[in-house]
Amino acid sequence: MENPKFRKTLINLHLLFAGFLAPAFLLMAISGGLYLIGNKGEFKAVPLDLPAQASLDFKSPTIDADVKALLAEAGIDHKFSYVKDRGATKIHLRPTSRTYLEFVQTPQGLTASRVTPDFQGSMIELHKGHGPKLFKTYQKLVAIGLIGVVFGGVLVGLMARAYRRKTLSALAVGTLLFLILALFA
Repeated sequence: MENPKFRKTLINLHLLFAGFLAPAFLLMAISGGLYLIGNKGEFKAVPLDLPAQASLDFKSPTIDADVKALLAEAGIDHKFSYVKDRGATKIHLRPTSRTYLEFVQTPQGLTASRVTPDFQGSMIELHKGHGPKLFKTYQKLVAIGLIGVVFGGVLVGLMARAYRRKTLSALAVGTLLFLILALFA
């Protein structure tokens, strides 16, 4: 297990991937941490005027096309990737990491609002995977990269005799804490 050339290559790959993925790791850590301490961001909603008797069937298999037709009829210019069902009475036009539209079915009829997240709200939406499709693909690659960085870092620690005991100790304590919190908390 002591192959210095392989270990050096692994260290270089670990550092390159960790550096390349650091912005995404920071986004997740900062936005998730702020969310957990109660800073969930702010979302400002501005009501939009819809044509009289405007309606949408939120369960329709053609909801995307129905929304586009309604927006055209209402003269509302808004591009979206897809419609997200938020229950029987509400839909969002994704991505919601930037200004988006929200439709709500009320007893008085269909209402619409243009919703703008602040910076924290936008970061939370990206964190949750509610961003543009290209960013969601990037997040999937980051997830795979994170797994590689973690396993690569542990492997580098295990390959060096001087760090083997520290690596195993940290891995054991971290695993034990995780299991205790996940299973018994």
